[in-house]
Order: sequence, then C-alpha cells, then structure tokens
Amino acid sequence: MQAGKPVLYSYFRSSCSWRVRIALALKGIDYDIFPVNLIKDGGQQFTKEFQTLNAMSQVPVLKIDGITLSQSLAIIEYLEETRPTPVRLLPQDPKKRASVRMISDLIASGIQPLQNLSVLKEVGQEKQLPWVQAVISSGFGALESILQSTAGKYCVGNEISMADLCLVPQVANAERFKVDLSPYPTINRINKTLFTIEAFQVSHPSRQPDTPPELRA
Repeated sequence: MQAGKPVLYSYFRSSCSWRVRIALALKGIDYDIFPVNLIKDGGQQFTKEFQTLNAMSQVPVLKIDGITLSQSLAIIEYLEETRPTPVRLLPQDPKKRASVRMISDLIASGIQPLQNLSVLKEVGQEKQLPWVQAVISSGFGALESILQSTAGKYCVGNEISMADLCLVPQVANAERFKVDLSPYPTINRINKTLFTIEAFQVSHPSRQPDTPPELRA
C-alpha cells in the first residue's frame, strides 16, 4: 500500500462501506482497499488488530489525512468538507441540506442497522427473512412519502447528494432479501437513474477486490 494514500477498510457486501466507496468515486479520490471479511474466521472485524481501528468492530474505516474515521456518514461529511469538488454531496441551501441529512439518517439509523448481520444473528435463522422484509418495507413506506416531496431527478432535487449514496445500497439490500419494491415507485425511479452513473457502478459489491468469484459482475 502506498504511503500517504487513503486506505478504506471495507467488506464487499457492506452497505455502509458501499456508501463511502461511492463518495470516493464521485470525488475522484484514489485509495487502497483493505478487505475485512465479516463472516470468515468468526468475523475479521473482531480481531484485536481491527478493533484498534474501530472499537465498534464495524466497517467502513477510512484512514485519510493522518486520521482514522469510522461511521459512513461522518466519513462522507469529512470528504465533503475537505474536498467539496468536483461533486458536492451536501447542498449549500440549508433546507435542502437538512432534507439530505434527514433521508440519510432515516436509512442509516432507521433501516440498515435493523437488518445487519449482528441483528440477524439474534433474530434466528427461521425468522430472518420476514424480519428483514418487515423492517425494510416499513422504512421504505416512510421514505417513499418523504421523497415524493423532496425528489427531483435524485433524492433531493436534481443534484446527487449523500442521500443518494445511502439509497442505492439499501435498495440492493431490499432486492437481496426479496422485498416487493412495487409500492415504492419514487425509490425505484431514483435508484435506476443513479445506476446510470459510473461511480455507482464501480463501487458495486459485485466489482470489489474481495467479491467471491461466483458473485462477480
């Protein structure tokens, strides 16, 4: 790994890692990836070595500018504040910026944590699918109604924002868990539009260095 180059500790399927990969791609930031397998060896995130980087034992972690950051939204906000070009991820208008944060928080706090690995282990194998489907459907119902008043081409107006970086990985999770997405036309439309953009394609879980061969695009 190159000295001074940012390093992202990531797992190919982690939606939180994916958000940060999209941000890095949109900002044109060259970085090294250090894969952390959340399943292998009982979870590499629980090693002492990784816990010195993030005591919460979660990905992503980004080493950049001499600091170590965890929590995807905090990382994205740091990238935005230190590298506002070429793409802004937080609108300059305070009302739009609040909408972006509201949508990002709804997904990052209200949906994603309830369906991640640590929670599913507690729910138990036979209840996992109905649990996840109920969690995502409930969250998407709320999100759809918010987007009907905030969306233009993207989640908030016609500029890509942090909200879009949260949306795409969450829709992918919904598809993986076979959630019926037909009740959410606005979510579907925005998701399809975002997938025409290269940063969302190159950061996809099927195109990561640690993607298993059978899941590669």
